[in-house]
Amino acid sequence: MHQITKRKGFKIVPERDSADNPGSGRPRSKRVWMWLGGIFLLLLAAALGTAAYVVHQAEPILRARVVETLSARFHAPVQLGEMHISLRHGLGVSGSGLVVQGITGADQPALQSGAPPLLEVKSFSFGTDVFGLLRTPMHVSTVYVNGLKLNLPPKGERPNMTTNGQGHSKISIVVDRIVCDDATLTLGTNKPGKLPLEFDITHLLLTDVAPGEPFQFVATLVNPKPVGNIASNGSFGPWNDNSPGDTPVNGHYSFTNANLASIKGIGGMLSSTGMYYGPLNAIVVDGSTDTPDFSIDLANHPMPLHTDFHAIVDGQTGDVTLDPVQARLSHSSFSVRGIVARTPGGNGPGVNGSKNGGHNIALNVVMDHGRIEDMLQLGVKTAPPLMRGPLQMKAKMEIPPGGISITQKLVVDGGFNIQDATFNNEKVQQTVDKLSLRAEGKPKLANPVGAADYKADSTMSGHVHVGNGSIDLSHLVYTIPGAQVFVDGTYSMDGKVFDIHGKLRTTAKVSQMTTGFKSFLLKAADPFFSKNGAGTEVPIRITGTKSEPHFGLDFGHDDKTAGQTPPPPPK
Repeated sequence: MHQITKRKGFKIVPERDSADNPGSGRPRSKRVWMWLGGIFLLLLAAALGTAAYVVHQAEPILRARVVETLSARFHAPVQLGEMHISLRHGLGVSGSGLVVQGITGADQPALQSGAPPLLEVKSFSFGTDVFGLLRTPMHVSTVYVNGLKLNLPPKGERPNMTTNGQGHSKISIVVDRIVCDDATLTLGTNKPGKLPLEFDITHLLLTDVAPGEPFQFVATLVNPKPVGNIASNGSFGPWNDNSPGDTPVNGHYSFTNANLASIKGIGGMLSSTGMYYGPLNAIVVDGSTDTPDFSIDLANHPMPLHTDFHAIVDGQTGDVTLDPVQARLSHSSFSVRGIVARTPGGNGPGVNGSKNGGHNIALNVVMDHGRIEDMLQLGVKTAPPLMRGPLQMKAKMEIPPGGISITQKLVVDGGFNIQDATFNNEKVQQTVDKLSLRAEGKPKLANPVGAADYKADSTMSGHVHVGNGSIDLSHLVYTIPGAQVFVDGTYSMDGKVFDIHGKLRTTAKVSQMTTGFKSFLLKAADPFFSKNGAGTEVPIRITGTKSEPHFGLDFGHDDKTAGQTPPPPPK
């Protein structure tokens, strides 16, 4: 419909409704959208061009900053394999093949030829923004690192990692946190007979990372032997460049699910918690361990073992001083002091090729409140243990390095004293009871009926040497009411062999140890057997096995040492 409007002096052109002429508005709308699209494409192209420019310019800037910062930090040449930048979430940076060479600064000697790089990184990544790129130093919240290898040379060969003076001004990247997976720390040594100390770290979080300041850490490690998980947190540093061993460290740890079966010869699941503090070369560790099922392979009798320990660890060599360890094995308590020293040993780089080598263990053991049945149950297959009673012992223990079972290389040498002991084997105890009654001159009671209610308590002292799977006894004095036995010999730890010889001395004379006509006949022999102030002295032997021990006279054995007074226990 047309609308006509007339006004004086003007001719009004009729307006057409868009509905009457639909094509009249579309070209204009289309042109607008085309213009908008073109502008958008231009802006997009400009943005992409800007992004490409930023990426193109940022890569060399960041590469230079990474290299410059690490060079200033370690005073050593730095190589960086690949580095890429992404604008997907801000400014994302990733790289690989980062190497800090093991060459010290100009005022320090170079490392030996062929030494491994000081630091290697398989890959890393971090994020920042465009404006952060323009700041100096650039601030990075978190750096993610995978496959870190840090090789610290021996003292005197380490680079100056202190950032001060001119070196500090070259630090162009400041990092708050470092998150590291699959890391290895190797501490070199130039001590003869020592291997580098190596730590495998599954996960490591470093915070408050700043040159010249201590940093906080949370670490997860897998201990190689015994195999188990270690979780630790604490602080480390600041690094003491002039004396690295004086660098402070402190923190707490927990050691869980440690399978002692990974050490040949022993078994059980160990857990431990504790704290540590002090300089790197003398870290004090106070902690405790619990092993509810501790055992050794000779007997395989699980027993509860608890320890509270105070130790000093040389973080540069891995040597440990135990001073002391208070231990409780079942009903026996004892203290241990000594050294656990790392040695190369074995074949190849370590024992049986182990990269961390072996350990030479030398300990002093003092047991004031022990039980002989606990010791026998731990180390002897006989069940129940042959004897029970209070035990006191002082001994030296050595476990040399090597890939064989601990029980095969264990050496124990010391003195012991057992009071008020009785035998668990009824046959053995009955033999002892009858001997005691006869030795006191009461032969009429030495019969099954008379001896039924009689128990002869035993006292035993002497010197013992454990090694090569056997217990060697020397200067052993065994006392029961009415008699003393002086013997030397060997008792195998598997219970299969008794080979013990000595002398029996009794209060009663030979004729007084029997009755009737035999007693009358033996009176003539009394002078021949009455020696050294005893009513009777005769040679004896104990042979057989754990299940069938045999006691008898031993006139054919010439033993010049049995019967001597035993030496005092070792101090």
